[in-house]
Amino acid sequence: MNIKPIVKWAGGKRQLIDKLIEYMPQTYNAYFEPFIGGGALLFELMPKEATINDVNEELLSIYRCLASDDNFNFMIHDLEEHEKNHSEEYYYEIRELDRKSDFKTIPIWKRASRTIYLNKSCFNGLYRVNSNGYFNVPSGKKKKVQTYDKDNIKKLHEYFMNNHITILQGDFEDAVKSAKNGDFVYFDPPYDPLDGKESFTSYTKYNFSKEDQKRLADLFKTLSKKGIYVMLSNHNTAYINELYKDFNIHVVQAKRMINSDSSGRGNVEEVIITNY
Repeated sequence: MNIKPIVKWAGGKRQLIDKLIEYMPQTYNAYFEPFIGGGALLFELMPKEATINDVNEELLSIYRCLASDDNFNFMIHDLEEHEKNHSEEYYYEIRELDRKSDFKTIPIWKRASRTIYLNKSCFNGLYRVNSNGYFNVPSGKKKKVQTYDKDNIKKLHEYFMNNHITILQGDFEDAVKSAKNGDFVYFDPPYDPLDGKESFTSYTKYNFSKEDQKRLADLFKTLSKKGIYVMLSNHNTAYINELYKDFNIHVVQAKRMINSDSSGRGNVEEVIITNY
């Protein structure tokens, strides 16, 4: 159906889709993506059975609305309201909602539309939160905002409604507990920082540490022993190469386009690691 991610997400994989497909297993059963982000590979493959997961509740609210007729319709209506009301002042009014004590009680479709609106109207499409978990990206100072592509969002909704897609929120280990021999797991975690450079990991208030990278590598090995196909993306660092030295490491060139500091954008070396 040729569907695209609904939000721009740091570390998004659209530019590397061809490489990811090149290194994927040719056949597999169920699909698992424990760090779903913008979902570029999921939407390229459109598997009939998939389990997606993330720790970011606001991001997941979008996918949950895509998987529900009522919430989808409410979300679309609310997006149109955001477009009509958009201004500099309105942007900051919507941005501040997560500081309010009743934020978690706001209907899921309203939280989903807020996330999409902020993503489309903020500076450089950057999703970033502070240590308290509050969205803190400044306005992109756009006069008008288009929050969604009508044809694309309809196809996304059809995909979620017509296939068996399980949506989880939690730790990456829990997300693959039901994976079995012959299934395919793609890990796209927050990246290990390149030497001398900061790496963007502010999707949530919890940072992804070296210990988390080690825990993920241990899980990669555990899944491998179960006959599960596993592929993982990360920066080409010495630490990552050491963690996955027993597996196939393919070095690829990527462009990093989302960074609040333009000096942090440009070409970087990434790795695609497979156990097959």
